Amino acid sequence: MKSMKVLFVVATLTASSLAMATGGGDRTFARMESARKVSMETYQVAQKQKAEAAVAQSKAKAADRTNG
Repeated sequence: MKSMKVLFVVATLTASSLAMATGGGDRTFARMESARKVSMETYQVAQKQKAEAAVAQSKAKAADRTNG
């Protein structure tokens, strides 16, 4: 009878630790996905600003050529 109680306690603790491990992975994945999304948005904004700067620079050069 005592061995059955010990086995039950060990099984319960094992199951709860596995459940915690699963939840931890989910939280880690959610944080990773959130960081990826923010990173991609930042990258897209940087690329857009870079493209706009290049267009503005080329317009300035074109204006210098027509005035010069």
